[in-house]
Amino acid sequence: MAMQNSALSLELSTAFPGAKVAVSGGDGKYQVHVVSSEFAGLNRVKRQQAVYRVVNAHIQSGAIHAINMLLQTPEEHAQEN
Repeated sequence: MAMQNSALSLELSTAFPGAKVAVSGGDGKYQVHVVSSEFAGLNRVKRQQAVYRVVNAHIQSGAIHAINMLLQTPEEHAQEN
């Protein structure tokens, strides 16, 4: 069974306190955008690994089939806007 966007958003918000989290998609395929100062100094792979630690149980259960991630520090996010 697929996850609700709100449940995935809550888990990510809990794992990354103070982060801005946006989740879209559904039916097991999600796009997540997380802006967190915890990503400072981490390369793209390390950032993804941090998120995978949060969602891995849902991937293993089949609730998440695919996840596309945009993971930024607040500074990186501010440069885009």
